[in-house]
Amino acid sequence: MAVPVRVSLFPTSQVSAQDGLKTESHSRPFLPSPFALPFLLSFVSFVQPKQTIQSHNERLPPHTYFPPFLPSFPHPWLTPQSQAPKPPQMSPTSTEPKLNSSARRKSDGPAMRVIVPLQGVVQGRGGLVLGSLLPCALFYFLQLYLKSRNNRPSQPPPDDSAPPPISLPEDSTSPSSPPATSSIHRSLSRGLLRSQPAVASRALAVAKPDEDSLYYVGYKRCLEDEFHPVKNPEGVIQLGLAENQLSLDLIWNWLEKNANEALIGGELSIRGLATYQPYDGSTDLKIAVAGFMSEVMQGSVSFNPSQIVLTSGATPAMEILSWTLADPGNAFLVPSPYYPGWDRDIKFRTGIDLIPVPCRSTDNFTINIQSLERSYNQAKKRGIKIRAVLISNPTNPTGQILSKETLISLLDFVTEKNIHLICDEIFAGSCHVSESKFASVAEILERDSEGIDKTRVHVVYGLSKDLSIPGFRVGVIYSFNETVLSACVKLARFSSVSSPTQKLLISMLNDTKFVKDYLGENRERLKRAFLSFRNGLRELGIECVNSEAGFYCWADMSKFIKSYSEKGERTLWEKLLNVAKVNVTPGLSCHCIEYGWFRVCFTTLSEKDIPLVVERFRRVTGGLQ
Repeated sequence: MAVPVRVSLFPTSQVSAQDGLKTESHSRPFLPSPFALPFLLSFVSFVQPKQTIQSHNERLPPHTYFPPFLPSFPHPWLTPQSQAPKPPQMSPTSTEPKLNSSARRKSDGPAMRVIVPLQGVVQGRGGLVLGSLLPCALFYFLQLYLKSRNNRPSQPPPDDSAPPPISLPEDSTSPSSPPATSSIHRSLSRGLLRSQPAVASRALAVAKPDEDSLYYVGYKRCLEDEFHPVKNPEGVIQLGLAENQLSLDLIWNWLEKNANEALIGGELSIRGLATYQPYDGSTDLKIAVAGFMSEVMQGSVSFNPSQIVLTSGATPAMEILSWTLADPGNAFLVPSPYYPGWDRDIKFRTGIDLIPVPCRSTDNFTINIQSLERSYNQAKKRGIKIRAVLISNPTNPTGQILSKETLISLLDFVTEKNIHLICDEIFAGSCHVSESKFASVAEILERDSEGIDKTRVHVVYGLSKDLSIPGFRVGVIYSFNETVLSACVKLARFSSVSSPTQKLLISMLNDTKFVKDYLGENRERLKRAFLSFRNGLRELGIECVNSEAGFYCWADMSKFIKSYSEKGERTLWEKLLNVAKVNVTPGLSCHCIEYGWFRVCFTTLSEKDIPLVVERFRRVTGGLQ
């Protein structure tokens, strides 16, 4: 028959001598699984005792300590003698005395209060609560108690009279001393981890390789093998980045003369450089930027500084403005070919889609209102909500200036559809054809605003192109919509212009003589470089669209592709990159509907380098012509 005995779950002390058990000491208790604990205790309850059970009044040995929070459960062995089952009888040959029920009740003590309910479950009594839930709860309570006991300091206080310990060099070990163990408790579950924690699905989409856009593949290749006339003459020449290096000397000359005074001279103190400034730009810089934009437009329009929000570049300006105009799942209509960076600038974090509206070479890649109407209706049938038309003026990558008639037609279209118009005018001051005159959409609204709702018109600008300072990171949002401006002001906290940059630009842009001289000289240098580069391409049989502004030529190389297809254009691009060692932007990246067109920038090198670029092109076109 089963005879319950006391069971110790805390073997941290020595067992009393009268129990006749071997003296042991453990550094920490053994804790079974919570699911195995009921069966372990029930099994122990059937073990035949070898020693006389102490009476209830006797002192329990140190290892039979039960915490005060363990509850007392009623069980059959503690019921009155008339109702309790008979105690087990010992055999006549056994030397152990027989115990009656009263003695048994006295000897059970706290141990039986845990064991007997579990034994009852094994024997078919107790139910689900005592059999599964209660033992698991008890087990975790015991863990908490043991954890609190183990956290107590167990070492005696140091003895001042004891000799100091002998220190060994770091690279020496004592063969007799045990290896040092870490005092940090490490869970065994750490070794079971097999995979990294999950990240957001949008992060996975952004982190994927750049093979989806040849524009960024070529840019990365240039960084890895950048051309230098002395250090790396066979490196890749960068013709895919719209960056003006023709007039950097003009900026440098001004900085040499005025940077010190602009940053630390006059009434400016350290508080103006090191402390917080308005996130959307200081009022002084807004006034200076508004004056510079008016000078770029040759005085044809004035800009209100209170309608300006400054950001750290035109890229965040475009993203912030898009975020305020459309919800995830909405779309913009974009005449194509268009600037390849918009696919990331707008789509990455806003969830807005861009729908290309094809423009063809037969129309000199000009915007067609009928094409916009057709694309709008098709999107509406698919359940896509169009929130804006996005254009660049001057156009990128074709380098054309939109006429006033085209701008008025666009304003009529967005008014009819009750949507917005976004104009990227970042190349407004980079016209290189003398007879061309740029007209901003703000000028149209100022002079002929009858019947046009200004609140649906927004302009994006920056100083990266016209002032040749992309590293300064200054972008502009100009809007007539108060709600949009209020939202953009708050969102500008994520892309503010640094205080030293603002102070430096305030001084530079307020130097009206420098601004006027720079814009005039920069236009002349752009004109000479464009004509020289276009003539060099013509020598190779490559014709370009009649560009009027920008840092690039929109070149037709369709005659050099073996098959008029996406694959044929990609193959030619790879040969230009790997054989000719020049990086250009293929029309595929610009969503051009016709194959064989490439955007080739001419402002990333000096005029004396143009013959070298022509010879690089000849490596490929000479064998394919």
